[in-house]
Amino acid sequence: MDALDIMTNLHLIAPFYQAIFSADEHRVVGYEVLGRIELNEEYKSLGSFFHDEAIPEEYRIEVDDIILHKALTHFIELDHQPLIFINRDANLLMIDHGESLLELLLEYQNKGLDLKKIVIELTEHHFIGDIERLNHLLTYYRTYGLKIAVDNIGKESSNFDRIGLLNPDILKIDLKELLKTTTTQSYHDVLYSISLLARKIGATLLYEDVETNFQLQYAWQNGGRYYQGFLLHRPSESIVADDIMKEWLREETQHFIKHEKKKLYTVYDLSEQLNITIQGLVQKFKRVEVYNELLMLLALELNERCFRMYICDGDGFQQSANIMKENQKWLVQEEYYYKNWSWRPYFLENIVRMKYDKKGILSDLYSDVESGESIRTFSYPLTNGHFLFVDIPYEFLFEHDGLL
Repeated sequence: MDALDIMTNLHLIAPFYQAIFSADEHRVVGYEVLGRIELNEEYKSLGSFFHDEAIPEEYRIEVDDIILHKALTHFIELDHQPLIFINRDANLLMIDHGESLLELLLEYQNKGLDLKKIVIELTEHHFIGDIERLNHLLTYYRTYGLKIAVDNIGKESSNFDRIGLLNPDILKIDLKELLKTTTTQSYHDVLYSISLLARKIGATLLYEDVETNFQLQYAWQNGGRYYQGFLLHRPSESIVADDIMKEWLREETQHFIKHEKKKLYTVYDLSEQLNITIQGLVQKFKRVEVYNELLMLLALELNERCFRMYICDGDGFQQSANIMKENQKWLVQEEYYYKNWSWRPYFLENIVRMKYDKKGILSDLYSDVESGESIRTFSYPLTNGHFLFVDIPYEFLFEHDGLL
């Protein structure tokens, strides 16, 4: 679609609205405003127009403002204003330091627009200017009650430091990658890291491009408060009833809860089984004082449930070699003596928990540094202030539903 076709038909430009749903109320909480143009009795997206840097900046700004004027005129007539997500190119925004957009919003505030309902949506990794200046502008916007969302996280590489500096209220995570058959574990790890970042900076997670139940469940499992995508609502010329998907979302959430609780019970049951089993084995071999000998005996008893074992003291210094299974044989890796693992996330926290609870802990799923496979670790307190660590292989987890 040629840019001149758009600029000579500005009267045919219209805002479309895509509903955003909440996980807590299962209702529509807001809308993203999207640009469309009616040509040959068909509405076409203006996305490529806005993303084409060859098109003059003033053209793109003019079209953006037309869409926003029409959308805000519609929203101020509503009895209850939802969250209104407004896409803005950060590079264009900084041309006049954000003044024209703010003036437009203040104009509509005088007509009844609640600025606390406005969310300015930016794509951080497209911005080529001074990030500090952009941050100052966004801080200024917040004094008027405006919220900030960073878009397209997960679609392209994003700089977590820059995102942290901008301190957005909402992080939008793209889930299209989940539909690919080649989705890697590293992709899931990145999304997990984003969820941790959101928690640290107090941001809400909004998962977009939700097109399947699988993606919706993934968003629910991974801290998503808001959902957006074709599965729930396609962009349209009008807004929809707040409760349009309420019953369906409530039913789907019940399925998710049932499935997740089943997994949690499975993990809890395995932890209890390992506590009972290892407690009995430690008692059985209590006369064995040399740790490497003890570990070898334990390894033979737990052969199908582990691939590596070692013992550490309360500060994380390894007091044994690694007992490692390779090609169905158990090997002693002496080089691991006295290595310190206190730097690992949750290591010391788990040590303290075991000390007070006097029982073992099964870790969450994580990628093993050496093999790259998804594993879990069971940690168990011994009687002398030392702790046993049992690494459980992917094969065992895969064969037991709910452990992956």
